[in-house]
Parts: sequence; structure tokens; C-alpha cells
Amino acid sequence: MAFEKLIGNEIIKSLLTNMIEQSKITHSYLFLGPSGIGKTLFAKEFAKMILCIEEKQKPCGICKSCLQFEEKNQPDFIMIEPEDGTIKIEKIRQMQEKLLEKPIISSRKVYVIKDADAMTKEAGNCLLKTLEEPPAFITIILIASNESLLLNTIRSRCMKVLFHKIEQEPLKEYLKEHHMVEELTLERLKSFDGSIERALQIEEKKEVYDEIQKIFGNVEQYSLLEVKDRLDCLYKNKDIIYDLLDYINLIFLQKAITNTKYITYIETVEEVKKNLKSNSNYDMSIDKILYKIWEE
Repeated sequence: MAFEKLIGNEIIKSLLTNMIEQSKITHSYLFLGPSGIGKTLFAKEFAKMILCIEEKQKPCGICKSCLQFEEKNQPDFIMIEPEDGTIKIEKIRQMQEKLLEKPIISSRKVYVIKDADAMTKEAGNCLLKTLEEPPAFITIILIASNESLLLNTIRSRCMKVLFHKIEQEPLKEYLKEHHMVEELTLERLKSFDGSIERALQIEEKKEVYDEIQKIFGNVEQYSLLEVKDRLDCLYKNKDIIYDLLDYINLIFLQKAITNTKYITYIETVEEVKKNLKSNSNYDMSIDKILYKIWEE
């Protein structure tokens, strides 16, 4: 069954499946939504369905197209991705050179442009020519998180498919089944922000988040000296400090429901985030959180 291995966005699964069943495939789509929620996986599955050469059930999983798709050598499927953070005009021109070549296995060709919002203005204008007059056998799927970075003329020529964050319960079940993640606090679930990618990144640093949960979830039980000794992780994980500070505030926010003093702690953390963005001394900024909270 199509999309059976993907979680969330059930309405989109039905929408795309109906398009296949009714043979109403358009020439360009814009898959738009938060990062890390599976838009690329949806695009690949949809492409596999479009390219499947079985008449009744798509994707069948056994035809030549499906088998080669799984082996990542289906000649009618092309994935375009950023290099060094951008998609330059040369990439789009290379794509256009291949566009006029007819499909080899399937009746259509599918091009997926991942992180299309990373296209340079020149690349976007170049792509626009193709979107205005695409060959009849071409389907182009743009994947983006920030719609405002795309040219208005590109957005207007694509069928927009809006993806939403994955709800907590399905995400929890997915992590339990596929990644052996058993117990999750409410704060941890909220920190995933409906993103599988973010959830896996956070779980990679599980020990750090567990220690933060233990300390900031029980601030009254520890002296400042103990805290300084045990929270070395805050000083060492500079690359993810904003994620860690957001997590601390999720803990405080939950506690603020029954005790308003935690609102002051939240304000302290937010102030430090602003200071860090203004290039304040890193260690001194972390010191400020600990000293100010434990003063309270």
C-alpha cells in the first residue's frame, strides 16, 4: 500500500493517492511545510507511484520501474539537491538538458528538487522557463520549508501541497517501533516539534537532555556548586545551545502552570538567548543563567 511506511499527514496521503488513481497528475507540485517531517519521503513515494508501470495498483513493488526505483537506478527519476547550501543555475541547466529526452521505462519522468528554497535567484528564473512550458511527460516536485524564499512566479505555477507537523502520539509510536525509544517526557515530546528529524537529533544527545531534565526539573534540590559540576554539558555543547535553552524553557513552562516564579526563570533564559545572538561571551552567558536562577 502506498505511503504505509510514512507517518502523519494522512489527508495528503489520500490526496496524492487519488491523483494517481484518477490519472490527474499535474506537471509541477510544491511540497511545503516544516523541515524534518518527511516531505522528501512523501515526494519519493509519490514519484514511485507515478513511474510504476503496473496498471491496477501503484506502486506495485514488482514491476521493472519499482524494482529499479528501490535500487536507486530508475533512469526516469532525478533528485536535485543543494551543494554548499545552494542550488545554482548550472544545476537547473543540467536538468533542462535532460528534460526533452523521453522516458526510458515509464510513461513519465519525475524530477524532485529538494530544498528548492535554496535556489539562487538566477536558478529560480531559469527553472521558471521550464514550469511555463514543461514537456507533457514531465512532473517536477519542489520541496521547501520557507515559501517566501521562492519566486512568486514559481509558486503560482505549482500545485501547493501543505504538510503539517506530526502529532505527538504517532511520532511517539514511530520512535518506539523503529528506534527503540521507550519513555518520553512531555517536555521531550514537545521539543521534537512534530519533526522526526529533530526527534532523532535530540535522541542522539539523550544523556545531555536527561541531565538537563533532572537538574532544571528539580532546581530546589541542588546547590549552585552541584549544578556547576553537573551541567558541564551546557558549556560543551555550543553547537546546539539554542535547542538546549529551548528545552530548559519547556521544563520551566510546564512548571509555571502551578508556580508563577518559573516565569522569571523563563525570562532569564530568553535574555541569555538574545545576548548570545549578540555575540556575548559564551561561558559568561551560561554562568548568568545558573547564577540568576539559583539566586532566585
